[in-house]
Amino acid sequence: MRSRRRGGAGRPPWPVSKMLALCLLSLAWFSEGFQRSEPMFTAVTNRLLPPDYDSNPTQLNYGVAVTDLDADGDFEIVVAGYNGPNLVLKYDKAQGRLVNVAEDERGSPYYALRDRQGHAIGVTACDIDGDGREEIYFLNTNNAFSGMATYTDKLFKLRNGRWEDILSDEVNQDMASRFAGRSVACVDRTGSGRYSIYIANYASGNVGPHALIEMDVAASDPARGVVVLVDVAAQAGVSKYTGGRGVAVGPILSDSASDIFCGNENSPNFLFHNWGDGTYRDVAAAVGLDDPYQHGRGVALADFNRDGRVDIVYGNWNGPHRLYLQSGAPGRIRFRDIATPKFSMPSPVRTVIAADFDNDQELEVFFNNIAYRGSSANRLFRLIRREHSDPIVEELNPGDALEPDGRGTGGAVTDFDGDGMLDLILSHGESMAQPISIFKGTQGRSNNWLRVIPRTRFGAFARGAKVVLFTRRSGAHLRIIDGGSGYLCEMEPVAHFGLGHDEASSLEVTWPDGRVVSRAVASSETNSVLEVPYPLDVEEPLIPAPLETQMSALSSPLSVPGTSPSASTPMAGTAVAATSAAAGVLSPTRMAQLVWTSTSVLRACTTAASSAPTPLGHTPAAATQASAPLILLPAGAWVSTYRQQLAAHSWHPAWCSHAALGAEMLFPGVPSCAHSPRPGGWDGRTVAVQEFVE
Repeated sequence: MRSRRRGGAGRPPWPVSKMLALCLLSLAWFSEGFQRSEPMFTAVTNRLLPPDYDSNPTQLNYGVAVTDLDADGDFEIVVAGYNGPNLVLKYDKAQGRLVNVAEDERGSPYYALRDRQGHAIGVTACDIDGDGREEIYFLNTNNAFSGMATYTDKLFKLRNGRWEDILSDEVNQDMASRFAGRSVACVDRTGSGRYSIYIANYASGNVGPHALIEMDVAASDPARGVVVLVDVAAQAGVSKYTGGRGVAVGPILSDSASDIFCGNENSPNFLFHNWGDGTYRDVAAAVGLDDPYQHGRGVALADFNRDGRVDIVYGNWNGPHRLYLQSGAPGRIRFRDIATPKFSMPSPVRTVIAADFDNDQELEVFFNNIAYRGSSANRLFRLIRREHSDPIVEELNPGDALEPDGRGTGGAVTDFDGDGMLDLILSHGESMAQPISIFKGTQGRSNNWLRVIPRTRFGAFARGAKVVLFTRRSGAHLRIIDGGSGYLCEMEPVAHFGLGHDEASSLEVTWPDGRVVSRAVASSETNSVLEVPYPLDVEEPLIPAPLETQMSALSSPLSVPGTSPSASTPMAGTAVAATSAAAGVLSPTRMAQLVWTSTSVLRACTTAASSAPTPLGHTPAAATQASAPLILLPAGAWVSTYRQQLAAHSWHPAWCSHAALGAEMLFPGVPSCAHSPRPGGWDGRTVAVQEFVE
């Protein structure tokens, strides 16, 4: 029996034109982000952190950071107290609640962290001295809005069995900042595994530039507790005077090296691109991120459209919020704002967080607002990724995390109780003393998940590392180990992946020095935490590999001699550039770096491009990385000398001449040229040449 349709005679109940119009209207409404009714969060503050004098005092709080202070494998939540003590919240499994371990007892190893005299606003944690444990930096303003402050910042190190401020050491008294600032973040600018502290000061005229503090390796003796600090901001190219606000760190434009984004007030934003040697250049205007007429606050890094590139979301104070997707070829990279009207709607925003709160594989963006001249509820959006298209922006119901009258000042995410769901911690203050709020997710508890923790060569958290997880059905997912984001804050040092009902197949970790490790993920490892140690198979670290670098040399098409520019391949262009350098077109002390994509995995290898009789001194050590699938050298008289140097390192790769390219190709991973791939065997999606003075 044939089924009957409503509307008679098999005709649709609506004319086709009306149905099409309705579908288009529905799609437009959906893409604009209507609010889903199911609440995402439920408040658990009264159960897990009830307001009290010891653990959750009603006071002015600001930044929040997540680290492991006691090295027991569980995270602590560090909160910057402004008119009260700093807090260190630890989940007590026996009590089933968070407790403040920085108690008011002078005998406690955490006592100094309280620092009641300091009015802390920003906080971050990372390993600055290479001892394998993270230090904690508190930025104190003490009522100063800009320029000079009346109280120094604090940098606490576990020393002599207790946390001590090393900025108060005699050798560091000149380094103790007395400038009013906002956010602080951690950056491994040289790929050494030792971190620098980036300080976004709020300048008043020519007082209070941004700072970059790190350990002076030559003058320090960490084994004896002697850590001598130095400000390298001017040397690194980041000593700028501006109204510094939000900071985020990661390989934004680089393949591996840590770049720095700064959302500023009363001046354009900064995007400091790491040149591969630990120095930076501001390229914000060149890539479309300067946003000169807005006032930046919270910022987060993520890959919102699953194209393998790092995108940026940030909030502007009572201005349009931005959702920037990265696009374009190397040398022509631009960021495009795809924020919908609802997403961009101005608000008194503070912290911005990008995370997968319901483990459904899609990222959410949380805007934490401060009730400023009236109520201002927090807002939550989901970014639904689509192949070959911009993600759909869907507004969600934050549930109890709406907090319309909350004086939001900071926030962070972490899984402090180990249930595989990210928990949300919000701090409050500035205009009214309020306790901390704790929220747990209500959706996605049956979804799969995986958490990945990379370590540095010293065993600390590898902040700034990039983690890519490959799944069986949904492709690749990218995360950056947070070194500072939100606003005044720092998230947990974990790549948290919601999987929905999918499973992971493999993962890849890229450290700031360019080292890459890949490993399979077994089905039995679903819903677990995986630690990935730093590969110590080579004595010297790699050179950090910048991807979007000095591309002016490639502003015009390159071609192989005898071919037209349109016929040239990316590999051919690279060979010509290298050969030109060898011929003396460029300075003989310059080096070319090849970066390309192979099976969607970015790789980098260093090659000498010099007319000198011998290559640069560090090149053989860098070239012996077995992970580098290709090393391309210009044909030249000194190639035989270079081969002798590699042989002296007991390394004998396959050398394969390619006449059309006029170059020698090394293949560390193949036994002979007969086994080597040929140009065109790579997808060639990302090929660039970097030139810089050694």
